[in-house]
Amino acid sequence: MTINDVLTRDELAALTARSNWRAAGILTLNYLIMAGAFALAIAWPNPLTIIAAIVVLGARQLGLEVLNHDCAHSVFFAKRRVNEVIGNWLCGGPVNTNLYRYRDYHLKHHRFAGTKDDPDLQLALTYPAPKESVIRKFTRDLTGRTGLRDTWRQIRRMRPRRNAPFFVTHIGMLTILTAVGAPWAYLLWWAGYIFIYPAVTRLRFMGEHGVATDRLSSDARENTSTTLLSWWERLLIGPNRVNYHLEHHLLASVPLYRLKSMHELLKARGYYDGFNCLSAGYPDVVRRAVAH
Repeated sequence: MTINDVLTRDELAALTARSNWRAAGILTLNYLIMAGAFALAIAWPNPLTIIAAIVVLGARQLGLEVLNHDCAHSVFFAKRRVNEVIGNWLCGGPVNTNLYRYRDYHLKHHRFAGTKDDPDLQLALTYPAPKESVIRKFTRDLTGRTGLRDTWRQIRRMRPRRNAPFFVTHIGMLTILTAVGAPWAYLLWWAGYIFIYPAVTRLRFMGEHGVATDRLSSDARENTSTTLLSWWERLLIGPNRVNYHLEHHLLASVPLYRLKSMHELLKARGYYDGFNCLSAGYPDVVRRAVAH
C-alpha cells in the first residue's frame, strides 16, 4: 500500500502546500521561547529558573535543527532560496549546522532508508540495547561528556568562512545579552547545548528509528516510527513536530506544520493498523528501546 492509495490527489496537494506565514510564525515562536528562557533566568536568577532555562534552551536547539531540516528539504518556506538562507543562518547558524552539508548527508538517509546503505543504519541497529547500556548513554549525555566531546570536535573543525552563520549569530546573542546587562546568561546557551541537547537528540533518534521493527524493510511503517507526544514533551523534548517522523518519511515534501494533519488522515483510514510503528510518548520509546 502506497501513500497514493490512502490519500487523494487533493489531500496530497493540501498537505504539501507551503505557507510563508506559518513558517515565519513558527520560526518567530522558537526565537521567542528562547528569549523567554533567557529572560526568566535574568529577571529571577535562582537555581530553579536557571535549570529551567537550560532545559528549554537545549530543547529549542533541537527545535532549530528541526527547522533547518525542513529548510534543507526546501519545504518550510515557499521558495528554495529563502529556505537556504533562513535555514543556514537563523536555524542552522546558532547550532553550527551547515544546511548544505547537512542536506547532502540527510538526503542519502531518505534515499537509502530500509537498506544497508542507509548512513544512519548502524546507529539504529544499536537498539534495542541492554538497560545498562541505555543508562550509560544517557548518563554520558546528561553529565556533559557527550556534549563536551562533540563541541570540542566542532571547534577543531571550525573555519571563519564556512562557519560564518555560527559566529554571526553568537556574536549577536552575546551582544544582546550584554546590552541588557546579563552577559553571563550566554553561558546558559552552552549549558543547554552540552548537557541537554545530546539527550533530547538521542531520544529523538530512538523514537524515529531506534524502536523501528525492521530497519531493512522497504515499508516505512517498519523502518521508521512516530511518537505521540503530550504538550510538555513537545516543549521540552520533541519540538516542531519532529515526532511525526514516519509521516515525514512517507512524504518528505510535507512541511512540518502539516505533519499532524497527515497523521490524523492516515490514522482515520487505518494506515497504521497491524503495525507497531507508534509510540505513546518518550517513556514508551525508552521502554521499547531497552532489550528485554
